[in-house]
Amino acid sequence: MNNVVLIDGNSITLGQFLKLTKIISTGGQAKFFIETNNIKINNNVVNGRNTKIFSGDVVWINNKAYFVKN
Repeated sequence: MNNVVLIDGNSITLGQFLKLTKIISTGGQAKFFIETNNIKINNNVVNGRNTKIFSGDVVWINNKAYFVKN
């Protein structure tokens, strides 16, 4: 499966996820990135960097899927 992202523990915030996947380089970039890109978790639109992502979730960023596992 392409784009599998491994996390420690059961959850991670969206801001941490964006840094983990190297989409952004600093946490300060998260707010702007989230406001200016199409991001969904399990087909639900998100709007905050503190949104929790859990193992088993599918994160869509600009029509690219990331499968979250721990």
